[in-house]
Amino acid sequence: MSFGPEHLPATLALADGTVFKGVCFGTALEASSPAIGELVFNTSMFGYQEILTDPSYCGQMVCFTYPLIGNVGCNSEDDESDRVHATGMIVRELSPQFSNFRASQSLHDYLAQRGVMGLARIDTRALVSHLRDHGAQMGAMASGTEVSSDDLISRARAHGSMQGRDLVKEVSCKKPYTWHELPWSLEHLQRTGTGFARIDDQELASRPHVIAIDCGIKRSILRLLTGNGFRVTVVPSTISSAEILALRPEGLFLSNGPGDPATLGYLVQVVKDLRGRLPIFGICLGHQIVAQAFGAKTFKLKFGHRGGNHPVMDLRTRAVEITVQNHGFAVSPEGLESGSAVSHLNLNDQTVEGLESEDGKIFCVQHHPEASPGPHDSRYLFRRFYERVAGVV
Repeated sequence: MSFGPEHLPATLALADGTVFKGVCFGTALEASSPAIGELVFNTSMFGYQEILTDPSYCGQMVCFTYPLIGNVGCNSEDDESDRVHATGMIVRELSPQFSNFRASQSLHDYLAQRGVMGLARIDTRALVSHLRDHGAQMGAMASGTEVSSDDLISRARAHGSMQGRDLVKEVSCKKPYTWHELPWSLEHLQRTGTGFARIDDQELASRPHVIAIDCGIKRSILRLLTGNGFRVTVVPSTISSAEILALRPEGLFLSNGPGDPATLGYLVQVVKDLRGRLPIFGICLGHQIVAQAFGAKTFKLKFGHRGGNHPVMDLRTRAVEITVQNHGFAVSPEGLESGSAVSHLNLNDQTVEGLESEDGKIFCVQHHPEASPGPHDSRYLFRRFYERVAGVV
């Protein structure tokens, strides 16, 4: 199996002038229309399909630190959204074969069908070391022998920065909808041919009603909300607090998503309006929105946290959880209002990983408790949210 269209050579150029050479796979993009995005790296050992389709990667090219990618292929059930949101993919080696009972196609074919370019045979250790030393930055890549590195560098520089960009409106749904699917089950797959059971409207009607604001929400999050007993209505990010209340919810969820959280004042205002009226739970970007409603500020990390192996401490119990992370911005605890406090801490760099209101009705975490892909140490947070909404605690 070839890596790409006749093993076309390809070039990756960073905004600071650093250039890497490799081989194209997926869709070959010419120099006149290169892939451009903020170049970031992810340390997860698996789950490349879920990562590529996570809307939080909108506007970013992902470098995978694990040296061999593509060996389990791709399938129709592991997408976290309706398309690939990453603008490109960089790997050390693309597996020439794939083998998994759920796989239906190769990673190369998967990207080719979706118009996304991949780059293989790159020294990813050197690339990641460069990003760690110099920070995440814009990059551009294209295939072919006539590609000008200088032109790609200029295009990367012209693309600007993630700071100041509201990308939520690009990935959010356009109108409300109800979610019906439960988490994936091998038993259900063997019995029916699909891994996802569905709950009908009649059963959903008896459940606590939660509004999930779609800032770039992952399907696995919605499945876990439903799996923990909720009726979930997903709404666009532009919804007002009055429109939310008109839907008569019993809880509010704020999702993950891409871009600069400092641009989302309209969502911060929604949290301020509904604080004290509804239990609220935020994940990742949702955490950063809640933090701003609590008076805190956000800032851009040098190279971000992306992977499935980040240790986080719950400051109440002192328990350490291994978490999944995907964020380029973080919360500064300075400015937090009285009545709110830091609940979780990242043990790698001491950044804020969670906040909670004094009454426990509002809480949020920077990491991803749904963990798709990754460890499931933090999935109890969905049950905690249910207990808050149902009034159990």
